[in-house]
Amino acid sequence: MTHEVFNQPEPLVDYNLFDTNQGLRDALKFNAPQLATAELSALGASLGGADMQAHARLANTHTPQLHSHDRFGRRLDQVEFHPSYHVLMDAATRAGLHGTPWKEDIAPTLVASRTSGVALPLSPEEGAASAWGGPAPKPGTSPHVLRAAGFMLFTELEPSILCPISMTYAVTPALRSNAAIHADWAPRLTSRAYDPALRLFSEKAGVTMGMGMTEKQGGSDVRANTTQAVPDGSDAWGQRFRLTGHKWFFSAPMCDAFLVLAQAPAGLSCFFIPRVLPDGALNAIRIQRLKDKLGNKANASSEVEFDSATAWLVGEEGRGVPQILEMGTMTRLDCALGTSGLMRQALSIALNHCAQREAFGRPLITQPLMRNVLADLALESEAATALSIRLARAFDHSADPHEQAMARLLTPVAKFWICKRGSHFAQEAMECLGGNGYVEEGGEGIMARIYREMPLNSIWEGAGNIMALDLLRALRKADAAAALAQELAPAQGAHPALDRLAAALPTRVEEMATEMEARRLAQNVALAVQASLLYQSAPAAVFEAFCDSRLGGDWGQAFGTLGADVDFDALITRAMPR
Repeated sequence: MTHEVFNQPEPLVDYNLFDTNQGLRDALKFNAPQLATAELSALGASLGGADMQAHARLANTHTPQLHSHDRFGRRLDQVEFHPSYHVLMDAATRAGLHGTPWKEDIAPTLVASRTSGVALPLSPEEGAASAWGGPAPKPGTSPHVLRAAGFMLFTELEPSILCPISMTYAVTPALRSNAAIHADWAPRLTSRAYDPALRLFSEKAGVTMGMGMTEKQGGSDVRANTTQAVPDGSDAWGQRFRLTGHKWFFSAPMCDAFLVLAQAPAGLSCFFIPRVLPDGALNAIRIQRLKDKLGNKANASSEVEFDSATAWLVGEEGRGVPQILEMGTMTRLDCALGTSGLMRQALSIALNHCAQREAFGRPLITQPLMRNVLADLALESEAATALSIRLARAFDHSADPHEQAMARLLTPVAKFWICKRGSHFAQEAMECLGGNGYVEEGGEGIMARIYREMPLNSIWEGAGNIMALDLLRALRKADAAAALAQELAPAQGAHPALDRLAAALPTRVEEMATEMEARRLAQNVALAVQASLLYQSAPAAVFEAFCDSRLGGDWGQAFGTLGADVDFDALITRAMPR
């Protein structure tokens, strides 16, 4: 042995992700004060365990494998996953991170499933509510906020398996637009059972769903799609079509069914396309290849072709884009939640490292410049959490006009700003670890995985320009400025920099006639709302440091440039993961 190994931090393992996240706990108290959090505490303890961390590592190391044909040349179109992937999917499903918030859609009255004959619940409002609306949750339950917090916690462990979980959450309420399919599928989509087998949905206790929107020639411009849908009669599920074409990004191809866009005779329309048809035959969904992505390694993203595949119309023919936009509201929420969770995990790893690692004769966490960096990261993380959970609250109160307006406004704002901050945040947190943070090995190797994952949430489900333009569309509604002013009113007079920004925003909103400043407007709305939320939910030290730096000009262009009068002890102690 040539040397003794010392001054190496113990990895961050076997801790409770929820109980130690004070920013998340305070955001929940503010947005859903009656919410019971015992389930989140249990989930946090499980996700912080060494065994689950090992499953996350294995699922990313042993990536999905496509088997397009069997050894005799017959089409299989199946994706094989490492067993750890299924452990993670089972845990996320049991935690209710997919369709369970929509259980309120399913009335206690039982009816016979139209295809299986099995007694299943049926919603009396099928097809009547908007995709993110529906019946109000029971008092004190706040199912969307509960689910959002759980989604953030799970992201800290492993984000990429949450792609099919997120899509199931977004797609499930859209099926109300086809009452027959909703009656058959909703009970299984909201079940906490995970069944990865490729078989008829009626033989499974739980199912998942995905989406297929973009094509090679269009990308975000889905109106350029060329996939054709030809009418093929009707049956118990309504109008049936045959789809021929392709999808350039078709994530989670192992899901049981998908909602896709295709050109019908009346225009671009939304279709339900299952992998296994009601008669038990495999549908003609041909997986061409899996994407080799920068990150998101445990999730299978694919390119597919439809070879006269069977599909059913969902919603009104020719109205596919509005149908998809409503689903996009929820997947964009998850992008903000996911980035917030990744921020928290990167911060926790950096704090854990700096509390133990010594340099130049003392722990890193005691050194002034490092304290500035860590405190600045803690501010950014808590502000992201506050905004994400606030947005989730809007889904729990969809009958309230103000909450409707805030969902429309804050969805593109949170998706744009939080996700834009993610990559910079991860790079700075990685730098706290030095070279070890750049190595994909051991406990601190999680940081490299976080860094590779960060750009995804900014790009997928609408990149920055798409979000800024979506904000402009939302702001052009007559009540947008008033709704934003109402949201910021509780913090009026709390900080002069916030007052100046809040006073200027209504004019900016009303005069916004050009796209050139849309990104800056999205940034300013995000910062103003984050500051207002922190005033109402966080200690004064957090609020004042946030306003002084982000709004008051006492901040540079990099993390670690907070003013010298900030209460660094309060910010760092509050954020510690142990």
